[in-house]
Amino acid sequence: MGHLDHATFGWLTPVLSYVMACIGAALGLRCTVRALAATGRARRNWLLTAASAIGTGIWTMHFVAMLGFGVSGTEIHYNVPLTILSLLVAMAVVGAGVFVVAHSRERGRALVLGGLTTGLGVASMHYLGMAALRLHGEVSYDPVLVGLSVVIAVVAATAALWAGLNIKSPLAVAVASLVMGGAVSSMHYTGMMAVRVRVTPSGAVLPGATTMQFIFPLAVGLGAYLFLTLAFVALSPTAGEHEASVSAQRPVESAVR
Repeated sequence: MGHLDHATFGWLTPVLSYVMACIGAALGLRCTVRALAATGRARRNWLLTAASAIGTGIWTMHFVAMLGFGVSGTEIHYNVPLTILSLLVAMAVVGAGVFVVAHSRERGRALVLGGLTTGLGVASMHYLGMAALRLHGEVSYDPVLVGLSVVIAVVAATAALWAGLNIKSPLAVAVASLVMGGAVSSMHYTGMMAVRVRVTPSGAVLPGATTMQFIFPLAVGLGAYLFLTLAFVALSPTAGEHEASVSAQRPVESAVR
């Protein structure tokens, strides 16, 4: 059995991955709040932004944490197509959950269905990302811990969707984002605790890309996307601010006429 190290860079990768999960959650919640106050194309665009933000935040959290993952006796490479697929899965399932909850008339049933779908999708993203691992040996899992990680993912996803529907104030969103970041991180590290690796020493060259060749630049790029989108959302006026601005302009226009 190879010795697994989940924090080869110390606390750097766990803390940074938690921060990325919190940013994704905060951005997704704020976009969901904007979507619920909008209609038509604006609502759809805000929901798409929310889905991409949450999905990107979860994926970035996972692979930033994986930057600190190492196994004694073998290098680790990643299958590029599978890794990209895991990102697309994350965004697609989060999008499905967000749209189901936002457009359903029966919020309770939609919340359960959306939370289950999104949670299973997040777990699928995690284990699809793990399937992209290429190393000298065999990877197996503790089924009990795998099941626990899936339960955590479903609960976290349901809580995130509930928060998107019910939490409006910026302070409440910030607190909810910290909780959601912790839940997503807990799911990841529970899943990682389930990993068992039997190393088979070999001098053969592993297929795929190393973390620094592929995972690191992609994670940095997606992290930059989250920060820029967060700044855009923060600077964009809310529906209430837009209505107030329009109302303030009407008396001025009337006076000019």
